Amino acid sequence: MRQRIIVCPVIQNEGEYLLCKMAADRGVFPGQWALSGGGMEPGETMEEALRREIREELGEELDITEVKPWTFRDDVRMKTYADGTTEEIYMIYLIFDCVSANRAITFNEEFQEVIWVSPEAMKGMDLNEATRFTFAEKGFL
Repeated sequence: MRQRIIVCPVIQNEGEYLLCKMAADRGVFPGQWALSGGGMEPGETMEEALRREIREELGEELDITEVKPWTFRDDVRMKTYADGTTEEIYMIYLIFDCVSANRAITFNEEFQEVIWVSPEAMKGMDLNEATRFTFAEKGFL
């Protein structure tokens, strides 16, 4: 089983948090609301990987002004690729609290939609299991 270290930003702006609706045909949680993030590449520091993933998935315009390591955890997930193949992966998640100075997002094909939501609004959303756990740990759910 392959192992991946995943950097995951919990991005906050003016009391609301950024959630991304995953593409319906791929990923670990297809079609559900999630946090952005992705795997570290060889030679990257944690923060370099985090900022690269934010740029790749959410665009160059989003201005992240604070990055603070928050927590970590692990699990095993089944990932579906765009071509329909699947792979079981042992994932180590490094989760960061981030603050953005703006809400300028240009998201890529990994997502169907993005939204800024209050902790109260999250309670009624179809959050994936990992995102639900993260926000429960923050005391929001």
